[in-house]
Amino acid sequence: MASKQISVGVGIPMIIVGIILAFVLASLQADLKDTVEFVGSLIGILGIIIFIAGFFSRPEPQLHPKSS
Repeated sequence: MASKQISVGVGIPMIIVGIILAFVLASLQADLKDTVEFVGSLIGILGIIIFIAGFFSRPEPQLHPKSS
């Protein structure tokens, strides 16, 4: 369960920040446009990887003590 929460809580904001960096801020920076686009794309790609990886993780087994 925690992996899906991390997937949604970390993956989606990273994708959004990557899009903002790559498209919005890169157009404002004339001399650093290529670097800002690269960093924004990298953050977005890492966000997608985290988002997808959250759905492939297995839940940890729960150990229940024996009742007497």
